[in-house]
Amino acid sequence: MSPKLARIGLSLAIVLAWAAPPASALTTTYNLATNITNTSTSVGGQLFVDVVSISGQPNRVDFVFRNEGPRPSSIGAVYFDDDSLLTLLPTTVRNDTGVWFSAGANPANLPGSSAWNFHATSNFSADANLSDLVFGVNPGERLTMRFGLQGGRTYANVIHAINLAGTNPTRDLPGGLRIGASVLLPSLGILWGDPCYDSYLLSAPVPVPEPSTLAIAGLGALGMIGHGLRRSRRERA
Repeated sequence: MSPKLARIGLSLAIVLAWAAPPASALTTTYNLATNITNTSTSVGGQLFVDVVSISGQPNRVDFVFRNEGPRPSSIGAVYFDDDSLLTLLPTTVRNDTGVWFSAGANPANLPGSSAWNFHATSNFSADANLSDLVFGVNPGERLTMRFGLQGGRTYANVIHAINLAGTNPTRDLPGGLRIGASVLLPSLGILWGDPCYDSYLLSAPVPVPEPSTLAIAGLGALGMIGHGLRRSRRERA
């Protein structure tokens, strides 16, 4: 084998090993991109929710709210409109560094969501303490909401419920799970004076290559390397 082909094969093996997550760790990423109030320029393109399974705890699921920036903004409250899937835990709210939320948002329902028939389940919400600007989810920060699952439900049931709700965002579909957030934005350019708020709902999941897709691509590349080796040997013969 030529040194060049050997390096290619080794690099490909490293990439595949890094990209393929353990079977017990599943993540589906959604964009908080549906602006239902439109009082300011949308920042939905930088707001995400990762729905994450928990290794060794199939009856638990994490919802990780992320603000990736760059525009100044802060997630000040999060809401879940659940049918009969989730259950509260004593440690449902898990704050990242610089974030300080408590369970039970005020107001109790996502602002401006009545026309979308969004009804936050009682206590399935949380908001920033004291100051949304200081303790909300600013660019580069995150907030985790951990819930239990009712009646033997699994991670797959959670993803199905979110996707079901997404088929008709303006309706409260039985069995669906909808997630919303109230976001603080500046209204005076770089200043935080006279802030305004917008409300966002989840949109379609963000496409991420599945491990099986990566494996197929890797096998194809390995096949090409093998073909190159055979050709090289024939040429030397």
